[in-house]
Amino acid sequence: MARIELSAGPVDYQDTGGDGPVLVFCHGVPMNETQWRKVVPLMTGYRCVLPTLPLGGHRTPMRPDADLTQRGVALLLGEFIERLGLDEVTLVLNDWGGGQFLLSEGRGERVGRLVLVACEAFDNFPPGPGKALETIARVPGGIRLLMNLLRIPAVRHAKATYGGMSLRGVPDEIMDDWFAPALRSRSIRRDFARFAASAPDRATLLDWSERLRSFDRPVLVVWAAEDRLMPREHGPRLAALYPRGRLVEIAGSSTLVPEDQPERLAAEIRSFLAETAPPPAR
Repeated sequence: MARIELSAGPVDYQDTGGDGPVLVFCHGVPMNETQWRKVVPLMTGYRCVLPTLPLGGHRTPMRPDADLTQRGVALLLGEFIERLGLDEVTLVLNDWGGGQFLLSEGRGERVGRLVLVACEAFDNFPPGPGKALETIARVPGGIRLLMNLLRIPAVRHAKATYGGMSLRGVPDEIMDDWFAPALRSRSIRRDFARFAASAPDRATLLDWSERLRSFDRPVLVVWAAEDRLMPREHGPRLAALYPRGRLVEIAGSSTLVPEDQPERLAAEIRSFLAETAPPPAR
């Protein structure tokens, strides 16, 4: 895995390379690039870049003074894209929706199009049961207790936790990899707590959402019909918010569409790119 040193600290990433149009895939909380392991092999001809952002599943701690708020991580994502010299990027988000704040901050000049897959939006930061995480993150030792609880199969597979995010179910070995950094490192838990407790108030979130109307490039909104975390009405609402937004709804999936319906998701992304991006490399 490659690594780049950014202002907040080292960020690991995978890069399939090649000359095709660039797709940057962002993961959820606390997850990593393996969230997209079923989709990336289906994107032949495209250069897929997958940063492991400091959302709790990152393997190397950030600097103690790093800005790990929702806004700060979004700007870090923009720094990552700029430092790699990526242009006309298709930014793909799932679960974590904070990558949109890169656009609301007026820093989306390198983003050519956007794919929003069942992600946080409007005032739904954090979503549903995730709101308890915000409280836990503010309690000393809370993240450590949470991560140890998630080692218990009955807890991690419960509908109120990760069991509700996928209809197929995320394999234990994948979740073990997601949770391992925060289990073993106090500094990772520090980073995770700072991010988890950083959601702005409702008025701020809605103000940031309104700013997204100025993003005039193509946007594909892919929503999951059986999602427990992202309100179903947010799909059409997001598609209407962006001037060039369109909506696709996928049945047989909860939040983690890349886990439940990777083939359908890849097909929808490829169809969207065929109309809005340069052709894939041969």
